[in-house]
Parts: sequence; C-alpha cells; structure tokens
Amino acid sequence: MARVTTPVTGRRPALTWLAPLLVLALVAGLWWVATREDTTDADTPTARASATAPPTPGATASPSATTTPDSGLDTIAESRLPGEARATLALIRAGGPYPYDQDDRTFQNRERILPQRQRGYYREYTVETPGSDDRGARRIVTGRDGDTFWTDDHYDSFRQIQEGQ
Repeated sequence: MARVTTPVTGRRPALTWLAPLLVLALVAGLWWVATREDTTDADTPTARASATAPPTPGATASPSATTTPDSGLDTIAESRLPGEARATLALIRAGGPYPYDQDDRTFQNRERILPQRQRGYYREYTVETPGSDDRGARRIVTGRDGDTFWTDDHYDSFRQIQEGQ
C-alpha cells in the first residue's frame, strides 16, 4: 500500500504568526499597567476628602495664613480667581459631585512645573470656561498635603492658590 502525503502549499503553521501577535499583546498590556493611574489607598474618596477638607471649625488662623505649603511658584489669592474656579474649589471641599468624568483623577505632573511628588499625589479638576464647547484650558490641581494650584493655560503655567485670601 502506497503512503499518501499531502503536498506542501507554502502555508506556515499557526504558531509562526500567532507568537509575535501574543508578544505584542503582552507588551501593550504591560505598558498599560505601568502607565495607568494609581489606585492606592491615598486615592480613596476618604483620603482625597481629608486632603482637601476645609479647616476644622473653631480653629484659629491669622487672616494672612494659607492652607497650602509653599511651592516657590507665583501665587494668586483665592478671592482673585474667576467665579468658576471658586465654585470648583467649593466642589472640591465638599467632595463632589464633579461635572466631568476626568475630575478627581490623578494628575501626572508630566510638565514638571509643580513640585515633584510621588505618583498619585496630585488630583485635577476642571474649571468651566465660559463659551468653550469642551472642558477648556482651566484647571485646579490639588496635592495630598493641601497644596492647591491654578492653571488657565492647560498646564503651561501654574500659580499656587492662597486659600482663604
């Protein structure tokens, strides 16, 4: 009895094209995990609220005192911020709710203008821009230690907010 063999048609086995695809998917997954937002205990609603909570009632502070540590950046008094920024500060102090899904998320500080801190230290919030059909360029960024910053040019520059002034 003659042995029947199938002719070779030039097709590669499935693993020769599947293996590079799987490696690519693995690399993409590792990149995503490495660059996604932190979800540490410090990012819980309780930790965020305590980091931006207003002073305890009855606490004494001089009128010129601020609740934010000095960053070395130019400052702006809270009273000099646009009304929309003051409204956003009130929402932050209340713990939300926030109008945009991107609000109360980790701010990466990729521009490296704010003082360098560990990942997850800063949170960002949208400040409404009248006449804008998107989120606009104005943001407030808060730090875990109570430092608060204002940008009206989408992170090209920051001023530290002197809260209560």
